[in-house]
Amino acid sequence: MSGSKKPAKQSDLLVGIDFGTTKICVVIGKMTSEGIEIIGIGKQASLGIRKGIVVNIPSTVEALKKAIEVAELMAGVEITNAKCGIAGAHIKGFNSAGVVAIKNKEVGTQDVERAIDAAKAIAIPTDREVLHVIPQEFTINDHDGVKDPIGMSGVRLESKVHIVTGDVASAQNIIKCVNQAGINVSDIVLESLASSEAVLTSDEKELGVALVDIGGGTTDVAIFVRGSVVYTGVVPMGGNHITNDIAVGLRTSIQDAEKIKVASGCAMTSMLPNEEMIEVPMVGGRKSKEISRSVLTKIIEPRVEEILSMVNQEIANSGFKHLMSTGVVITGGASLLEGLPELAEFILEMPVRRGTPQGIGGLLDVVNSPMYSTAVGLLMYGKPSVSEVAFKIRDDENIYGKVLTRMKNWLGDVF
Repeated sequence: MSGSKKPAKQSDLLVGIDFGTTKICVVIGKMTSEGIEIIGIGKQASLGIRKGIVVNIPSTVEALKKAIEVAELMAGVEITNAKCGIAGAHIKGFNSAGVVAIKNKEVGTQDVERAIDAAKAIAIPTDREVLHVIPQEFTINDHDGVKDPIGMSGVRLESKVHIVTGDVASAQNIIKCVNQAGINVSDIVLESLASSEAVLTSDEKELGVALVDIGGGTTDVAIFVRGSVVYTGVVPMGGNHITNDIAVGLRTSIQDAEKIKVASGCAMTSMLPNEEMIEVPMVGGRKSKEISRSVLTKIIEPRVEEILSMVNQEIANSGFKHLMSTGVVITGGASLLEGLPELAEFILEMPVRRGTPQGIGGLLDVVNSPMYSTAVGLLMYGKPSVSEVAFKIRDDENIYGKVLTRMKNWLGDVF
């Protein structure tokens, strides 16, 4: 650690750690009168993560330490706590509801707690754990669509929630890696929910939108209707599958294939100018060769079509496609591929835009890219509603008890 760093008040800092298949990204921000200001960012290749899951703890810890050091040096602070993203095919989301009688004929925080408890009273396998219980809306007597029922009169309170579960071991391994890097975990957040905080507008969430976060190993889907998340899902394919296809098709290394994809990749053959040529390094010391960019695109396009078709099926399976009035927002590093939004509009048959982090200041020119949506979103995530607070404060008995206990200091202030 550098001796020139200022002693930091962790209460003034916001730290997000994105455990991606391609990169580990650490973003440091601070609260100002105008909002969140980004003051530091560190990024390292994540060699110990596959499809969003930690598969090599020492490699992950080493990369994380380097990313933390770079971010700390840039910000001139030392960090002690961070919010961490979690993703992977093990993530499962579903909707649930619970009904309770209202005590004293007026809804209080305890009534909300009991309604949330009733909604989450479901059987889940022992190897899985609840990551999020996200209230969607409440119904008092026969009046539905209530967002905050506190203080309202009635005799019957129904809660509708979205529950996200994940593999216990996957969450434990993330916590273990962060702790070994000398940082405490203040919260674990589903990465698609974090990304949504950074790239979606309140109008999009209210009118209906799907966030499609295309990462290296997986593509995460989150659908919002009437301001609340109603569906979360995972497609087990991402940008690395495109890179692998390029490496095999052009007989080049994975590293060179990634560089070629970033520099010259395109998702639609129809968007290419004629006769544009690119140079491809060969493996084993062989002489480089020149190919037409259209050859590269013909390798990329089928894989992107496959990923987007799986996303389309995921959205169709959700049952909410007809409510997505504003269409789809794509983000994540792989969404930078030229022509991808246009191809997505064709396959998904709805408006598509590329989402970048919004509503932040500071090092905006550095993080103004879809690849930083999750890390920036982690800083913005966690302004809980009363009902979310009620759930988390009562939920100290599970594997995340230690994490949630550390949250009590600021969660308790809501009451």
